Amino acid sequence: MPDYDTDRLVFAPGDVDLCRSPMAGAFDAETYVLGAFNPGMTRLPNGNLLLMVRVAEALRHPNHDGHIRAIRWEDGTYRLDAWPLSEVDTADPRKFMVPGGGWKVMALTSLSWLLPVELSADGLQVVAVHYDRAIGPAADYQCYGVEDARISCVEGRYYMTTCSVSPERHSTTLYTSENALDWTLEGIVLDHQNKDMLIFEGHVDGKFWAQTRPLGDLYFAYPPGSEWRAGPSINLSSSPDALHWKPYEKPGIRPHAATIATARMGGGTPPILTEIAGMRGWLSLWHGVEPKGIVGTYRTYWSLLDPDDPSRTLATQHEPLIEANGALTQPLSDAMYIDDVVFTTGIADAGDHFVVASGEADLACRITHVPKGAFRPA
Repeated sequence: MPDYDTDRLVFAPGDVDLCRSPMAGAFDAETYVLGAFNPGMTRLPNGNLLLMVRVAEALRHPNHDGHIRAIRWEDGTYRLDAWPLSEVDTADPRKFMVPGGGWKVMALTSLSWLLPVELSADGLQVVAVHYDRAIGPAADYQCYGVEDARISCVEGRYYMTTCSVSPERHSTTLYTSENALDWTLEGIVLDHQNKDMLIFEGHVDGKFWAQTRPLGDLYFAYPPGSEWRAGPSINLSSSPDALHWKPYEKPGIRPHAATIATARMGGGTPPILTEIAGMRGWLSLWHGVEPKGIVGTYRTYWSLLDPDDPSRTLATQHEPLIEANGALTQPLSDAMYIDDVVFTTGIADAGDHFVVASGEADLACRITHVPKGAFRPA
């Protein structure tokens, strides 16, 4: 990966004031910020950049009286649930597995809410933290939190997809806004597990388009010798109104059989229409995951998609564009619980470079200025 002149953390757990959290005073237990990360990003009407930061707020002492506790929203307040420690698997600090009758069932060690953080136009300075506009659970299908915002601006209106977590369903929800600060919950738009729904920043043939990434435990094999590897891939959908989505029949970006660095993959930034190496198309930054340890190694890659048929890849690069940077998180080493993870979630055009937002180590928000010359097709 190339070295970038501007590459830094701009917001971290220590920057969150939990006295202004949506959960403040809701129960008699101390909490802390497990991570302030995976920020959706967009440019505000005033020219500044906005990060919609995922704040994962966790119990300081989840283990109590032989049980592990988790936070749940219900009827406008927050409650604590407890499971016997003898019945759960706590190997991953972000979650614990509970008995599920033959299938995977998990609970989270934190509850996530969204915090709007306004940055300067170059993304390098915090201008304001809008606690009064924080977004927390507001419906039963969000009782375990609201996660991983992705923001797109389409013809002057803002669309924000989020992952809503509950026992009822693990769904994708949509918020809309006229100014990217005051949001209206439009409800569920994808009724299945999908962590990475990204709405294109513009129409294709008069319709909204989106990248999706449905999850599952079963995938069918490609034939021997295929250039593709079976597993999670980045699919496509279109919609007349951003509320009702129809999957596109052609596949999108798929994991390549030649490398295990993209054995698992998913969308990163909402595709933007731009020019790369003399070709005009939809620039998509996405993550590839190489199996390693509990969560794997996450890196950021890119593809340029045909402006009229986004299932066609015009150009890509097999080397990563962005990798985890241990030097950035070294001052936060005491708070780290995973490494080798960069999860890119936002992009803004800044002339000769792109401002790219990422979550670093599921811990903090990272801004990288990526020169347009760094995109070199394979």
